[in-house]
Amino acid sequence: MADVEQLPATSAATAVAATADPGPLGLAAFATTTFVLSCVNAGLADAAVTATVLPLALFYGGLVQLLAGMWEFRKANTFGATAFSSYGAFWLAFAGYAKFVAPGLPAASAHQATGLFLLAWAVFTAYMTVASIKVSGAVLGVFAALTATFVLLCAGDFAQATGLTRAGGWVGLLTALIAWYASFAAVTNATWRRVVLPTWPLA
Repeated sequence: MADVEQLPATSAATAVAATADPGPLGLAAFATTTFVLSCVNAGLADAAVTATVLPLALFYGGLVQLLAGMWEFRKANTFGATAFSSYGAFWLAFAGYAKFVAPGLPAASAHQATGLFLLAWAVFTAYMTVASIKVSGAVLGVFAALTATFVLLCAGDFAQATGLTRAGGWVGLLTALIAWYASFAAVTNATWRRVVLPTWPLA
C-alpha cells in the first residue's frame, strides 16, 4: 500500500480529515490520572497510597496522552499537540520522579526539588491558558483550573504548607471534573454527530 506521502494531495487531505479526534482520549487520560493524584493531595486518601497513581501516570496519563499528542500533530492541531504531548511527558516524568528521584533526595531539601518541578509546569500551563482562550470555554476552564492547581501545589511544597497542598488537591479535583466533562462532551457530540453537550467554542 502506498504511503500517504506518495498519494495525490487530495487523497492525503482526505486521509487527514478521516483521522478521528484524539482530543477526548487525551482529556480522559489527563482527567483520570489527575483525579487519583488529587484525591491524595486533598487528603481524601492516605499519602501511603500515592503509588496507586504511578501505573496510571505511566500508561494512561503518560503513554496514551503522549500518543494523543502525536495524533494531534497529524491533524495539524498545534495547541492539542503541544498540550497532550507535554502533559503526557509530565505524567511520565512524575512517575519517574516519584519512583526513582524523590526517595533519594535529602529530606531537608526534597520539598524544594518538588516545588521547582511544579513551578516549571505552572509556567507552562499559564501560557497555555492564554492560548486556550481561542479554543473553547471547556478547555479554557481546564487550563485555568490546572494553572491554579500547579500554583497552589508549588507554593505548598516551597512553604511546606499542608493547607496549600490540600487546597491544590481540591482544585485538582475540579480540574479533573472539567476535563472529564470536556472529554465527555467531545466524544458524545462526535458519536451522536450533533451538539448534545456544549463546549462553548471561542475561536
